[in-house]
Amino acid sequence: MSDHSAAPAAGQARDLHAFIAGLPKAELHVHHVGSASPRIVSELAARHSDSKVPTDPEALVDYFSFTDFAHFIDVYLSVVDLIRTPEDVRLLTYEVARDMARQQVRYAELTITPFSSTRRGIDERAFMDAIEDARKAAEAEFGTVLRWCFDIPGEAGLEAAEETVRLATEDRVRPEGLVSFGLGGPEIGVPRPQFKPYFDRAIAAGLHSVPHAGETTGPETVWDALNDLRAERIGHGTTSAQDPKLLAHLAERGIALEVCPTSNIATRAVRTLDEHPIKEFVSAGVLVTINSDDPPMFGTDLNNEYAVAARLLDLDERGVADLAKNAVRASFLDAAGQARIEDEIDTYTSAWLAP
Repeated sequence: MSDHSAAPAAGQARDLHAFIAGLPKAELHVHHVGSASPRIVSELAARHSDSKVPTDPEALVDYFSFTDFAHFIDVYLSVVDLIRTPEDVRLLTYEVARDMARQQVRYAELTITPFSSTRRGIDERAFMDAIEDARKAAEAEFGTVLRWCFDIPGEAGLEAAEETVRLATEDRVRPEGLVSFGLGGPEIGVPRPQFKPYFDRAIAAGLHSVPHAGETTGPETVWDALNDLRAERIGHGTTSAQDPKLLAHLAERGIALEVCPTSNIATRAVRTLDEHPIKEFVSAGVLVTINSDDPPMFGTDLNNEYAVAARLLDLDERGVADLAKNAVRASFLDAAGQARIEDEIDTYTSAWLAP
């Protein structure tokens, strides 16, 4: 990407924002509940008046101010508790797709934590029907293709792992749109190797491995994800920059990092944006994708994350377009689908830069 570097002036920066807003994109690291806009969260909070979540969208800005990663998890789980019926699930999923379509997201792998809903009493078949109905409606109405990553909430332990892998592999309930298997939640006190048997089962059932690792713990967690969970992409991988051998391994194997810059600042995983290791990843030849993680909770969206990455990496329009292609190439979309979006990116970029 160094061939497309630039240090834009203020007017050029505004133009770059406009370019990003219209750029076709794919997103690989974005959470289902964490993508609920203030409008949707307030609507769900109003439906369930016993919740501590504010019903005023403006009050949610303060509610979504985090002191650390543990506090973020507490707030996140309070929003999860608003998803109590299949109708809530369908509303959330459809509206998330609508917000993605507004940002020109053509394809997204949405991380879903079914255990959080089934343990709260939502029937598993009704849950799957709700996300699938929303997925099909979103594709038909918005042109945004959704696929699912089912992830284990690490803080809930092996019971959650067992339930998640069952829902992901049992033909009776496994949804058509499911492509991958992940592991989220806190990393401290939740070692990756204990989840190996569950990832083995998911991989044997044809799912891709995409665990979070190295977000709030060191590079050894990323190694565990690679060696024990056979990770094909790494969620965050922020501390990978501390281990040159790990960076070389990721680059050599073409294992992408799902980078979420604003998220890393919001959860205090990284102190400031200027200290973010994304430059080191790119310099080492690691495949970097840009993602929004839990966008409304972090006061961001995918367009903003691309603008942040463009500034940190000194990219012009072609450099940003190359970054967008990284996500397409690292996705689990079929080859024809990847080629279609890449062609769209090229066509859009050429038209934008035409004299």
